Amino acid sequence: MSLHEDAVLVLKSYEDQPELRRLYLDHLAAHPDGTWKACGAGHLTASALVVDPERGRVLLTLHKKLGMWLQMGGHCESGDVSVAAAALREATEESGIAGLTLLPGGPVRLDRHPIPAPCHWHLDVQYAALAPADAVEAISDESLDLCWYGWDEVASVADESVVRLVEATRARL
Repeated sequence: MSLHEDAVLVLKSYEDQPELRRLYLDHLAAHPDGTWKACGAGHLTASALVVDPERGRVLLTLHKKLGMWLQMGGHCESGDVSVAAAALREATEESGIAGLTLLPGGPVRLDRHPIPAPCHWHLDVQYAALAPADAVEAISDESLDLCWYGWDEVASVADESVVRLVEATRARL
């Protein structure tokens, strides 16, 4: 199964955000390359909010290019066998934490946001990744910093899209 086919199946089974879900599916139907960065009309990205539910906290990255506190995530790559695998790879690479596992049940949220040309949109498929009890984070080349924040602290450092992802993750937990 191709990454494109997997993305369509994942989105068809996702039951929340029906209008945005339809927009993603329409985009993939119109763009066979819609999972790749090269798709100038916009493309899927995959991200994961790294969570430590036992301690009531999430790990955010201070994104090097954007200067914003965000969940881990990025572009799908040719070796990714699924959107979930892409999200888990990105979370592992950017957090430095080995042994992350995705929260069961598929994506937690979808978030479509504009980006500068030559592309125009990121259609982010957002998961949650559970950190093991002994998790030790390590800053990657894509990040200026990593920091654990309590559930209720996120709103003071991150934008609304991250706050909504945290809220949806807590509801799923």
